[in-house]
Amino acid sequence: MPYILSLLVGTAFGILLTKSQVISWFKIQKMFFFKEPDLYLIIGSAVVVGAASLFLVRRFKLKTLDGKPAVIAPKPLNKGVFFGGILFGIGWFITGSCPGPIYALLGAGAPLALLTLAGALVGTFLYGLLKPKLPH
Repeated sequence: MPYILSLLVGTAFGILLTKSQVISWFKIQKMFFFKEPDLYLIIGSAVVVGAASLFLVRRFKLKTLDGKPAVIAPKPLNKGVFFGGILFGIGWFITGSCPGPIYALLGAGAPLALLTLAGALVGTFLYGLLKPKLPH
């Protein structure tokens, strides 16, 4: 049952991303050139919802679906996070997609999203391989 619920929520999220044009390469390029502020408002609202959610999980000591305490460890800020963020932003700018919308793009029939997915998978693999040598 949890898998069906996850599939339904993911499908609804993909439709929302598609209808709001968050997956549009042109819209993302305009965002990076500061020509359209609406994506910044969407990202900002996601940050606010995420921060409020973290606050509520910690404040009320919420549990996971299987009854275990929900533990959200803070991520320390270091130069690896800084350089990783820059690399992420460059990839987002070039491909017009961050990891979440890749699947929405594939569902919308954009076959070039397969290249973005391949790049994300290769990047994840390289990170795992190089993690001991990277600044943390």
